[in-house]
Amino acid sequence: MTEHPTAARPPQAAPLLVACALGIEHLALRTGGRGGARTPVRVLRTGMGPRAAERATRTALADPALRDAAVLATGFCAGLAPGMHPGDLVVAEQTRDPYGSTACDGTELLVKELVKAVPGRTVHTGPLTGSDHVVRGPERGDLLATGAIAVDMESAATLRTAAAATGTVRRPVAAVRVVVDSPEHELVRIGTLRGGLSAFRVLRAVLPVFFEWHRSLLLPRR
Repeated sequence: MTEHPTAARPPQAAPLLVACALGIEHLALRTGGRGGARTPVRVLRTGMGPRAAERATRTALADPALRDAAVLATGFCAGLAPGMHPGDLVVAEQTRDPYGSTACDGTELLVKELVKAVPGRTVHTGPLTGSDHVVRGPERGDLLATGAIAVDMESAATLRTAAAATGTVRRPVAAVRVVVDSPEHELVRIGTLRGGLSAFRVLRAVLPVFFEWHRSLLLPRR
């Protein structure tokens, strides 16, 4: 008796969608190591701002190939707390915007793997808030007073849209950002100063961590 060639084929694992906004972020992710990727991975450049992030994420997840994709928002952010430095990492416990909050999955694993992947870099955890503009000066203090530790323009919109998108299972979401400037280290232009270059190198180094996070989601629950 000949076994049908598809009989023993395992089910296709849900893919991973990694979303970023800027060309420089996309470049860092495209040139980062991919040795840990065991399932399909798509890097999506959404464009800058919450509306662009919503639109691009919704369009991407309408693709049947990404129907149940896990979604991880990444790129650069502004640190809000004193003592943060360019190149530090932020792992969101939740993302926030005026429309509400989205809880993130696998935060502890991400922190553990990031500490190993970029030794010497500080990893901060807490709420990541969204903004529709670049935050500077005193506005940082106002956002810090809400409990947020960092701000960017796309993560909250990306994860909120992903969590609401139709799928056959609950979609895991997470956000990992690299601090590009902070209260004591404001940058005028990303990529032209030391802090921007430092953040670029860190983002390029952490892509395998996202694969490990995704792999852990596929393991059977005990």
